[in-house]
Amino acid sequence: MANALTAVRFLLAAPVAIAFAKPELLSPALLMTLLCVAIWTDYYDGRVARAMRTSSPAGQLFDHSTDCVFVSAGLAGSSIVGLAPAVLPALVIIAFVQYVMDSYLWHQQKQLRMSVIGRWNGILYFAPLVIIAASCLGVFGATERLLLLTAATLGYVLVVSTIVSIADRAVAPLMAERK
Repeated sequence: MANALTAVRFLLAAPVAIAFAKPELLSPALLMTLLCVAIWTDYYDGRVARAMRTSSPAGQLFDHSTDCVFVSAGLAGSSIVGLAPAVLPALVIIAFVQYVMDSYLWHQQKQLRMSVIGRWNGILYFAPLVIIAASCLGVFGATERLLLLTAATLGYVLVVSTIVSIADRAVAPLMAERK
């Protein structure tokens, strides 16, 4: 059941990315609904897995991989129309690949090895998407431009925090060796 929730989010990645890149193809209300479904499935898939005692490292990897696909696709769609920094989707993918390699190859663990900044970045990658979609709903009037500015600013903050996360994960093994 938990993996089914994650799969729903995975299936929503392409339509959401296309909707951001070509806003005329999907109504703003439907885009916001798809984002809400994606966030809801992200919130509940782990809870369901734990409640049903079906959580596993493979399920965690599927969940986090799907998050990476979903947010990087949505951010790529947003960057195509100039609403998100063009480098952010690539940085999300680089950080995720590093996260997986750090966990499984370098630390040889049987599950993903999370970091505080990586966790917060993972959550906050959804925020510009929600803010951009909300700005298109037509209910915020004069503040719609402010919402877009907020989304862009948050996008640049996430560029910096993702670079910091990548650097932190790269330097951590070197710092551990010195101790």
